[in-house]
Amino acid sequence: MLQAEQIEKNWNILIELIENSFEGERKTNLLKMYNHLKDRMMFAPASSKEHFHNAFPGGYVDHVLNITRAVKSVYKTWEEHGSHINFTEEEMIFATLHHDLGKVGDDEKDYYIPNESEWHRKNQGKIYTPNPELQYMNVSDRSLWLLQKFDVKLNQTEYIGLKLADGMYEEGNKQYYMSYTPDFELQSNLPHIIHQADMLASKTERDNWKYGDKKVVNTKVPKNKDEQKQVDNLKNKFDELFN
Repeated sequence: MLQAEQIEKNWNILIELIENSFEGERKTNLLKMYNHLKDRMMFAPASSKEHFHNAFPGGYVDHVLNITRAVKSVYKTWEEHGSHINFTEEEMIFATLHHDLGKVGDDEKDYYIPNESEWHRKNQGKIYTPNPELQYMNVSDRSLWLLQKFDVKLNQTEYIGLKLADGMYEEGNKQYYMSYTPDFELQSNLPHIIHQADMLASKTERDNWKYGDKKVVNTKVPKNKDEQKQVDNLKNKFDELFN
């Protein structure tokens, strides 16, 4: 759960990120969209169930900031391992920032509404429920719809990166990820990088809900000097192999 001060702080960080990452007409239209959605987006959750991730007011923006931090780390790892990088940082940040935009809803109605069933909230952790008044779309499609609604342009690389952010958790994405011929495989690693960053951010948010300050960093602690020596020897051998 976030305090009101943190929700406002997160919103200001998000807007500053938009202002510093984009320029020209695209930045102008993005800021118009964020201003229009502000009152709802600031308080939107990132999921409907507490055991998923960030199912609380302000959870959406918090998740967007978390995945944006995570994507930079994941990108660096791919780059250091010699992966093919054929996209810009702006393309990566754009697709990452807007991969879950559809969870805000459309231009008028929320995607998630509070669950009125106390039993479901208490026993199943279903804090929110999908809004039945919305036209059905999956999250990625609604994200793309909202962007076009506010005349925000995106290129093919950004489109594919955003659309495939959920990996194969989204049934329709399998045809993109499971190509068996070179002609139809993804031409960029951006979708893989965003999906891994999304997983990292989401699972970390779930850990924060489940463990809080009681996270276990290492479940196997050496019992004596001999075990510690074995651990150190293995680490040294690993370092010799890869350095």
